[in-house]
Amino acid sequence: MSEHGTRRERRRASELSDEDKRARKRGRIVISSILIVMLLLLGGGAAWVWSSYGDKISLALGWSTNDYEGEGHGEVLLTITEGQYGADVAEALAQADVVKSSEAFYDLLLEQSEEVSFQVGTYRLKQQMSAAAALAALTDDANRMELTVTIPEGMAALDALELTAGVVDIPFEDFKTAAADPAAFGVPADFPSIEGFLFPATYTFEPGDTAQTIIQKMVDRMWQALDQHGVAAEDAWSVLTLAAMVQREAGSRLEDFPKVARVFLNRIDIDMLLQSDATVSYGTGNTHTVWTTDEERADKSNKYNTYANPGLPAGPISLPGDTAIEAATNPADGPWLYFMPVDLSSGETEFAETAEQHQQNVEKLAEWCTSHRAEGGKYCD
Repeated sequence: MSEHGTRRERRRASELSDEDKRARKRGRIVISSILIVMLLLLGGGAAWVWSSYGDKISLALGWSTNDYEGEGHGEVLLTITEGQYGADVAEALAQADVVKSSEAFYDLLLEQSEEVSFQVGTYRLKQQMSAAAALAALTDDANRMELTVTIPEGMAALDALELTAGVVDIPFEDFKTAAADPAAFGVPADFPSIEGFLFPATYTFEPGDTAQTIIQKMVDRMWQALDQHGVAAEDAWSVLTLAAMVQREAGSRLEDFPKVARVFLNRIDIDMLLQSDATVSYGTGNTHTVWTTDEERADKSNKYNTYANPGLPAGPISLPGDTAIEAATNPADGPWLYFMPVDLSSGETEFAETAEQHQQNVEKLAEWCTSHRAEGGKYCD
C-alpha cells in the first residue's frame, strides 16, 4: 500500500490561513504589475524573456494552469507498485499524460483532509484527466483490475516478478525460487538467467495460478513475440540481448530505437567497445538507473560491463518489447557510432559519427542538467 507525502507536508499545506492566501493574492497582483512595467522597459528584449520564461511566468501569476479539465478520453493502464508514494504516483500519471503535470496531482493530494492511500495494482484511467478526476478514479475500486498486472518495457525480470507478486498475492520468494531455473520454462541454455525472456505486457491471471504458471505464461508470450518477428530459437540470445540494451538506452522515443540498435551494431562491426552504462549498472545489481561511476565502468569482472569487455554483455539486461525486438532485427541504416540524450524529460537524443560531435552532445546534456537541477528537477540525480 502506498501513501502520499508526509504528515509534515500535509500539515504545512493545511496551515495556510485566510490572511496567508490574501497576502499571496496581493503578491501576485504586485508581481504582475512589476512584470508588465519590466516588459515595457525591455522593449525588444521582452520577446526573448517571454519566449524563454513565458510559460512559467504565466503559471506563477495564475494566467494559465498546470491542470487539465474534465474526465479525459481514451484509456490508459497504470500500475501502482509497492513502495510508491504520492510523488511517485503523481510523476507516473504525468508521464502517461493522465494528468497535465505531477505538481497538479501532488498539490491536490496535499489539500485532502484525510490521508490518501493507493492500493497496489493496475488501474483503468483516461488520458488528459483533471487531477481531481484522476484522484477519484484511483480511489474507486471499480477501476482497479483484479489479478491484472502491466509489466512495462525495460523493467528487469525480478522487478517485474516482484510487481506481479504484489498484485496476485503470491510470495515474491516463490517467484525467485521458480525463476532460478529458467530452463524449466523453456529458456535456452545460453541465457544466464530468466532476464529478457518475460514479455512485457498486460496479463490477467486466475485465482489458481502459481508462480510457476505465471512465469510460464510470460515466457510463452515472449516465444510468441520472437516468432512474430521471425527470430529463430538459436538467435534468441543475441536478439534479446541487443533488444534489451536498446530498450534501456533508447528512452521513450520509439523512432530512435532502430538508430540506437545501429549504433551498437556499427561498434561491434569495428571491434569498438559498446560502452553502455545501462549494462554496467545492471551488472552491479542496480536495475533502476543507468548512471554509473568511474570505478564501476573500470570493473572488468562485471560480465555485463561493456566499457571493459568487448561485444554484447553476458545476456539481456531488461525485458524488451515489440519495438525493441523489431529494432534489433531491423536496425536503421546509418554511420552513427554515438548517441546521447540531450533532454531527459522529453527523451530527445542526438546521434553522432565522430567523437568530437559526440562531445558537443555531452556538453548539451550537461547544460540541460544544470538548468534542470536549478529548477528542482530530479532526472539527472
